[in-house]
Amino acid sequence: MPIGQVCIREVLVAERDTSVQEAARLMRQHHVGDLVVVDARNGLRVPVGIVTDRDIVISVVAPKLDPAVFTLGDLIVRKLVTISADLGISEAIQEMRKNGVRRVPVVDKQGQLVGIVTVDDLVQLLGAELSELGKLISREQVLEAKNKR
Repeated sequence: MPIGQVCIREVLVAERDTSVQEAARLMRQHHVGDLVVVDARNGLRVPVGIVTDRDIVISVVAPKLDPAVFTLGDLIVRKLVTISADLGISEAIQEMRKNGVRRVPVVDKQGQLVGIVTVDDLVQLLGAELSELGKLISREQVLEAKNKR
């Protein structure tokens, strides 16, 4: 199954020039721990970074910097890892593991943001799939017991 079918499509986004204070307010308002930083390119929203609540605490709050002065662009420190919407779930997990990231934007063929997938999302998805397999085993045992009578 392509990761584009299971990714979260409603992604909180902001531009590089958004203040850290505004980003924190948006995260609080929307009850999320991260947002995707995007650039507008030819009318497309292209992801260029991810900023988490932890990034804000470590980089701005702990050193007592002014969150109204610093922008999301100031917090983007590493090259962003993205994955294609048509990548399989297993391959997406391998890319996340290889790059040591817990969340990754999902993009279409033009590089436009279509969603995001996190380790938490994948654990829930795979847990549900394993639960269904467990139900199959139980069902098989019940049917086998009925047929022996």
